Amino acid sequence: MTDVTQLIDTHCHLNFDSYDTDRADIITRAAAVGVTRVINPGINAETSRAALELTRQYAGVYAAVGIHPNSTSSFAENDLTWIEELARQPKVVAIGEIGLDYYRDSSPKEQQFRAFEAQLALAAKLELPVIIHNREASEDVMSVLEAWVRDLPPALRERPGVLHSFSAPQSIADRTLAAGFYLGFTGPITYKNADLLRRTAASVPLDRMLVETDGPFLTPVPHRGKRNEPAYIPHIVERLASLRRLTAAQISEATTANAVRLFALS
Repeated sequence: MTDVTQLIDTHCHLNFDSYDTDRADIITRAAAVGVTRVINPGINAETSRAALELTRQYAGVYAAVGIHPNSTSSFAENDLTWIEELARQPKVVAIGEIGLDYYRDSSPKEQQFRAFEAQLALAAKLELPVIIHNREASEDVMSVLEAWVRDLPPALRERPGVLHSFSAPQSIADRTLAAGFYLGFTGPITYKNADLLRRTAASVPLDRMLVETDGPFLTPVPHRGKRNEPAYIPHIVERLASLRRLTAAQISEATTANAVRLFALS
């Protein structure tokens, strides 16, 4: 594996129970290959609080807090109270992951929209970027985001958020970029049947790309079929470098700078 340094995994669910037996080792393995910081997004109240707790245990871990679309069936306006309370804590760098998911039938679309728009409004109020989940809902996600960005406070206009684990068509990538968002790329860009996604990744401006695991899911080749973890980020970096005819070090430097800028990291 090519040596890369100072990488940031901008989306890994380190609080999930599949990491409970070896979480400290996972963080050590990541650091050994240069992945020194990880952003852990919540998907509901319990996981958002767990993500925040991990930021207190590990220096390189940051959190995002919010309600995933598949967890919105019981969403109510008073949920915004705990989200805001957590979001104001040190090392919480975004609202997320939030968005729309039409693949799973976990929550009615009306509830997903209510939660999505309410959390976007809170993010604007708090001047925090958003981590967006989009699964088979691209048109609706982009319509909501394009309306949201029109009235953002100055502090967010250049860093509204990221569409994480991007897998939508090129036309959606173009709209995402036009709205000011970053695109996060995960293990699927290493998969055999992902030529369209690789073409999109090759076309995205270098200053608008992030690298993510979405661990424990979407494990890249050559570890596909196993649990994903931040130490596998270099495989994604190497694939992006090959696509763009750059070095792994250049992708590492760019994506790290992008993550620092988007999430206002030190």
